[in-house]
Amino acid sequence: MPHYYFNVYNDDITMDDEGAELADVTAARARAVKEARALAADTVLRGHFVAHHRIEIVDEQRNPVGSVRFDEAVELRQ
Repeated sequence: MPHYYFNVYNDDITMDDEGAELADVTAARARAVKEARALAADTVLRGHFVAHHRIEIVDEQRNPVGSVRFDEAVELRQ
C-alpha cells in the first residue's frame, strides 16, 4: 500500500514524519480533509479561522500529490 505524509501549514509549519499507508491518493485526500476540519475547529475554538491554512499531501518520495485548504474542507453557511 502507498505511504502518504500530511504536512501542515497553519500558524506553524509541521512536517509529518510518520505518515500513513492508504489505498490511494483519494483516500489520502479524504484523510487530509478530516484532519483539516479538526485543525480548523481547534482554531475556531480559539476565536479565529484562517482560510488559506492547508495540509499538503506528499507521497513516499516526498513529491506533492495534493493539498487541502481549510476553507475547502468545510462548508461555510450564512
